[in-house]
Amino acid sequence: MDNIPRNKEELASRIDHTLLKPYATRKDFEKLVQEAEKYGFRAVCVPQYWVPLVRELLWDKSIKVVTVVGFPFGYNATLAKVKEAEIAKELGADEIDMVMNISAFKSGNYDDVANDIRSVVVAANPLPVKVIIETSYLDEDEIRRAAKIAVENGAKFVKTNTGFGARGANIDDVRIIKETVGDKAKIKAAGGIRNAEQALRFIKAGADVIGASAGVNIVKTFTEDILDKLDIE
Repeated sequence: MDNIPRNKEELASRIDHTLLKPYATRKDFEKLVQEAEKYGFRAVCVPQYWVPLVRELLWDKSIKVVTVVGFPFGYNATLAKVKEAEIAKELGADEIDMVMNISAFKSGNYDDVANDIRSVVVAANPLPVKVIIETSYLDEDEIRRAAKIAVENGAKFVKTNTGFGARGANIDDVRIIKETVGDKAKIKAAGGIRNAEQALRFIKAGADVIGASAGVNIVKTFTEDILDKLDIE
């Protein structure tokens, strides 16, 4: 499979190194950036408050700055999410991970969910938007519907989880999303991914990007024989 990372560097380039803990300090975010530079991660994902600092520290780097909108529950008013997206763009973010309005979705208010996503996508333009559908609260049919709504309304990625839900991502989540969106959008798997074996299994199932706070451990646990162990050709 051509999309499977073959070494630590390739794997690192698929990871959004994430720190969204509410009690994280400036030193924690400085360390996050240092780790991203050391290991060559695809991006760092941080709260909006810390985007200016991280942007400054990474100003001459190819590492992207990702921030969140409507995080972690998604039931903010659409106007609030739109403003968050506009602010994220002004602060210097490169990508936005927004949380779908899960409550509206579970209530069957699909038009409201679609409008919410579309509004953020328009406000964020030209920044790509990843829509977190929080699969831990959805059954298979709901995952398919949510992924379809996200893509139809401009999402560049469908993201599995916030990491704050009932559980993290699982392989079936990614397979279902991939079957639904095909090549119309990319997939970001996030939530509870802590080592290379897990990350590679998600990528094999269809994930393009891994979101994880354990990025360093994921890279460190990559071994030369791991692809054979996972039966990846």
